[in-house]
Amino acid sequence: MTHSAHPQTQVLVRGEHVRAAVAHCVATLSGAPAPQWHAAAGQLEWTCWETLEHLADDLLTYALRFGLAHPSGVPRVPLRISTDRPQGPANVIFGDETAGPEGLLTVVEACGGLLATVVDSTDPTVLAPHVFGASDPAGFAAMGVVETLVHTHDIARGLRRDGSPPEDLSSRVLTRLFPDVPLADGASATLLWATGRLETPARPRRKDWRWYGAPRSHQ
Repeated sequence: MTHSAHPQTQVLVRGEHVRAAVAHCVATLSGAPAPQWHAAAGQLEWTCWETLEHLADDLLTYALRFGLAHPSGVPRVPLRISTDRPQGPANVIFGDETAGPEGLLTVVEACGGLLATVVDSTDPTVLAPHVFGASDPAGFAAMGVVETLVHTHDIARGLRRDGSPPEDLSSRVLTRLFPDVPLADGASATLLWATGRLETPARPRRKDWRWYGAPRSHQ
């Protein structure tokens, strides 16, 4: 059964939700043998290791936007971006391979904690730029949660684990960032469909998708 309706009032996304998403990531991916991290992450061209580095990079760079006195006046924090190979992600942050996958998960946890702290301590009316349009701290918190949930799912597929996103977090970020997407088959499945990772007979896979981070009224 399909429902249209995310509520008109906005459910707030906070640092606690970023931390919960990162905790889900760590719990889901911990303990996988190092050789498995060279496998492709789901349908991505990146390896599981590269995808986790990309996630850490997202969380860090989202947090850095609100470290500025006037975030809206700086299109991007001008850090040097590089790749380890031509098809790999372009990042500003990379894990120490000698620390192994558990070390890289520690990097993700640290970057997620930084984003959580920053969004909770920033005036909720402050805006920072994003490729999909300026957003507030709650919007960037929701972006961090989405990045964490979907890339955990990608990596879990490569590691042959269950990486289904938690329903409560999925519902919250769907409401905040995907007001155009009808809820169907549960929030977790809807989030994966909304981000191009799932298809059903009724809903072909999305090849072109985006979220909407513009501030809206909070509940």
